[in-house]
Amino acid sequence: QVQLVESGGGLVQAGGSLRLSCVASGRTFSTYTMGWFRPAPGKEREFVAAISWLILSTYYADSVKGRFTISRDNAKNTVYLQMNSLKPEDTAVYYCAAAKTTAQAMGVAALDAWGQGTLVTVSS
Repeated sequence: QVQLVESGGGLVQAGGSLRLSCVASGRTFSTYTMGWFRPAPGKEREFVAAISWLILSTYYADSVKGRFTISRDNAKNTVYLQMNSLKPEDTAVYYCAAAKTTAQAMGVAALDAWGQGTLVTVSS
């Protein structure tokens, strides 16, 4: 079992940047695909980005493609989400999650673990 703790959220003006971090405990971190989610109206969650564990393939929601970059450092048990060109509609609590799946399927996969979330607020 892996446990996840997010950090890095905060208040930023539109057009600004933030980098979220998610630190995992457990020796099996490197075998999980990792992803970021945020709540969305009418949905349980909205997929944002994912990165696989072996070949580090990445996959993004259309709404963040070209603005957000997901990366991971397996030696540090950490996954990152670099968010650039932030928009007010990006305001949300961002959750880190882990699953035994591919990056492309992360948005619909059953999640094995998720964190408590970190709040990102983008002012206009």
